Amino acid sequence: MRYPEELVEEVRMRNDVVDVISGYVKLQKKGSNYFGLCPFHNEKSPSFSVSSAKQMYYCFGCGAGGNVITFIMDYENYSFSEALKLLADRAGVALPKPEYSKEAREQADLKAALLEINKLAASYFYYQLKGQQGEAGYGYLRNRQLTDETITRFGLGYSNKTRDDLYRYLRGKGYDDTILKESGLVSIEERGAHDKFWNRVMFPIMDVNNRVIGFGGRVMGEGEPKYLNSPETRLFDKSRNLYGLNYARISREKYILICEGYMDVIAMHQAGFTNAVASLGTAFTTQQAQLLKRYTDKVVLTYDSDGAGVKAALRAIPILKEAGISAKVLNMQPYKDPDDFMKNLGADAFRQRIEEARGSFLFEIDVLKKNYDMNDPEQKTEFHNQVARKLLEFPEALERDNYLEAVSREYFINYEDLKRLVNRLGAKLGPIVKRTEEEGEGRKRIQKKKDREDGMKQSQRLLLTWLIENPQLFDKILGVVTPDDFIEELYHQVAQMVFDGHAAGNLNPAEILNHFINDEEQYRVVAGLFNASLKESLDNEEQKKAFSETIMKVKKNSLDYASRHATGIEELQKIIKEQAALKNLHISLD
Repeated sequence: MRYPEELVEEVRMRNDVVDVISGYVKLQKKGSNYFGLCPFHNEKSPSFSVSSAKQMYYCFGCGAGGNVITFIMDYENYSFSEALKLLADRAGVALPKPEYSKEAREQADLKAALLEINKLAASYFYYQLKGQQGEAGYGYLRNRQLTDETITRFGLGYSNKTRDDLYRYLRGKGYDDTILKESGLVSIEERGAHDKFWNRVMFPIMDVNNRVIGFGGRVMGEGEPKYLNSPETRLFDKSRNLYGLNYARISREKYILICEGYMDVIAMHQAGFTNAVASLGTAFTTQQAQLLKRYTDKVVLTYDSDGAGVKAALRAIPILKEAGISAKVLNMQPYKDPDDFMKNLGADAFRQRIEEARGSFLFEIDVLKKNYDMNDPEQKTEFHNQVARKLLEFPEALERDNYLEAVSREYFINYEDLKRLVNRLGAKLGPIVKRTEEEGEGRKRIQKKKDREDGMKQSQRLLLTWLIENPQLFDKILGVVTPDDFIEELYHQVAQMVFDGHAAGNLNPAEILNHFINDEEQYRVVAGLFNASLKESLDNEEQKKAFSETIMKVKKNSLDYASRHATGIEELQKIIKEQAALKNLHISLD
């Protein structure tokens, strides 16, 4: 829903950024700003700055920045509308109710009702676990060495042996058979209704916003299947969700641990590894990789050490690579899974194993080697050939050579011999390798161009930041730089607002963000424009020189762009004169 800019600004102004963030982060005042440990990355020394004057925050470590609305969006992983509603409720500001079509309203109402049913079911299961009828389930969890605190944190519960007690409970809450069937919690048949889950320890499955969207159940005693998940519903798609991600996404670790099951995740969180997640009874999927990519570009696979776990890791590695996520594989031997490992060797040993985790490529070679008898010359030769084929998967020659060195060292294969084998095989495969190398060169050219563009954007961001920090700098650039010198369309829009705000005497970066409320991607970009490098001061000679050079870069880029798009001789001659004059331009802060 689109909200009026005036309403958004009212919500923002009614929520002081220091007050809101201090509810999530412990802040300490230093000078005019407040500092704390950044909630968006792992750090030991506070580099997260919150400015009461500007109503903005910025992390000098990871670059996260914005106003109170972007903080809630990033911390809670909320959409703009969700973040605005939370802050509006906090400040007592009434938001207009969204207007839906009849069909959209019905779907929204249905989703809300299903979420409420799941919430009721989770509370009911938790209540049963703590009662006399839940002794078997509670005893099982305690035998697995879970504390009451952990049981409560994950909302663990128990479904009774009676096959319809949840159904009767939810009917008593006013829900009819039609919507209960939609919930996936009960089956409605001609012979009557019965619960999907009974005599099971229950694991509520939450989305990233801590809403219960489904359940997993572990049977008590004998019974099949051992683990049962909710069926696909309007809320629950097991291929698009990860168990524990609601907690792992706010961990300060720079990587996420991927496990196989619920108990592994819970045991790891209890041991302090709050960045652990698990897929939901399926092989790791592309959608799950894309979901993870929002939060990290590094994972450690902690699958079971048995054959099934190795196969699962081999399937996950290319999916993660395609999503742009670097993967390592943890060795848990002699134990089967993280839960067993933790109970026997403890958290410190597990953390050591994480540090020693095998890179995914070398892990694949390790697995490949097990298929060959290294004492048999023929099999050993075939292994070397297969290794060479794997090395050809790297399109970049430098990266391929780095792995070639690693493989040579790890598996005691003569480097020169292996390199010749790779080259020979590459020549034999010819067109495939050539095309791969050409694609690699093409990516290099694209990356080089992107780096130049990113450098220019960084200069423009830096200049905007300095102008926000030191409004007196506008006098220094008067007649030299204008909003038109900010070439990127979005940057130009923001620069125009900054210059206009300064001219009107009401420059307010936190308010400028509200002009981009209807495009979340632009909103996040603009939030970072005013925080390019707030740690840079302009009170020493080095920084004064940096300011002058930044002005020159922005102006030169603007003139170069204009010359490439000139429409006539007179316009081009004028630009050439300005380019020549630029060489004699001197910007001084003194």
